[in-house]
Amino acid sequence: MFSGSIVALVTPFKNGKVDWQSLESLVEFHIQNGTNGIVPCGTTGESATLDHAEHHDVIKAVVKAVKKRVPVIAGTGSNSTQEAIDLTIGAERAGADGALLISPYYNRPMQEGIYQHYKAVAAAVGIPLIVYNIPARTGSKIEPETLARLSEIKNVAGVKEATGSVDQAIDVIRLCGDRLAVFSGEDSLTYSLMALGGKGVISTVANIAPKAMADLTAACLKGDWEKGRELQLRLIPLIRAVFIETNPIPSKAALALMGKCSNELRLPLTPMAEGNVKKLRQAMADFGLLKN
Repeated sequence: MFSGSIVALVTPFKNGKVDWQSLESLVEFHIQNGTNGIVPCGTTGESATLDHAEHHDVIKAVVKAVKKRVPVIAGTGSNSTQEAIDLTIGAERAGADGALLISPYYNRPMQEGIYQHYKAVAAAVGIPLIVYNIPARTGSKIEPETLARLSEIKNVAGVKEATGSVDQAIDVIRLCGDRLAVFSGEDSLTYSLMALGGKGVISTVANIAPKAMADLTAACLKGDWEKGRELQLRLIPLIRAVFIETNPIPSKAALALMGKCSNELRLPLTPMAEGNVKKLRQAMADFGLLKN
C-alpha cells in the first residue's frame, strides 16, 4: 500500500501564518525528487502549534498540490481519542490517502487503552491508519503484542517505529508478519529495518535530501543491499546534523539555507544556536546541498 521514502513535511510559516506558496513549492520539490509519500501535520510539521482550522487547511492544501501523484498520509494524532477521530475524519474528507497517528501522549494509557484508542479511530474512518510509536515524545511504548492485536483491525495498515530499538522492530515483524507494514521512524535505522522486512521510512532528513532517501529505500526494496548500505552510511552525518537540536528546528534552518522557506518556527520552538547552525551548514556542504 505505502512504501519507500515518505517525508514528514515541515509546515512553512511567514509572519506567523502558514506560508501557502512555500508549502506548495515544497510539495513540488518532493515530487520532482522521487519522494514516495507526504505526511503533512506530523511532529515535523509542528502540528502541536497548528490550530484545528490550520491543521485541516494544510492537509487540504497538500492534497491539492500533490494531485494524486503520491499518497498523502495526514498526521491526525491526539492524546484525546475523540479529537483524533475528528481530525482523521477531516483528513479523510479532505482527500488524504491515509493517516498517521501518534499514540496518546501525556495521558500515558495502559496497553489496553492504546489498543482501544486506535480501534475507535479505525472504526470511524475507511482510510488506512499508520500507528506512530515514539516513546521519547509520548511517555509510553506500544508493545509488539499490542501492535499484533492492532494488526488484526482491517484498516490499521502500518506502524512508524521510532523506539530506536531494532529488537522492537524484530518482534513487531515477527508477530505481525505481512499484516502490518513497518516503517522506520529513525532515519539512521532505515537500512537496518528494511533489511529485516520494513517497507520504508517516514523521514525527517528527506525534507532536505529527498532524492538520496528515495534512492536508499528504492535500493532496499529491490534487494540492492550494497547500494542501500552505501547510501545509508553517506547520509549518517547529515542525519545527525538534522537532529542536533529538537526536530524540526534544524530542518527549518536547513531549508532556509537552501532558500526553500523562511526559518520561522512557532514558540516554544526557537531558532538554532549559532554554533549548531555552523555544524549543520558544514554537514550540508559536505553532502553537496550547499557550496562551501
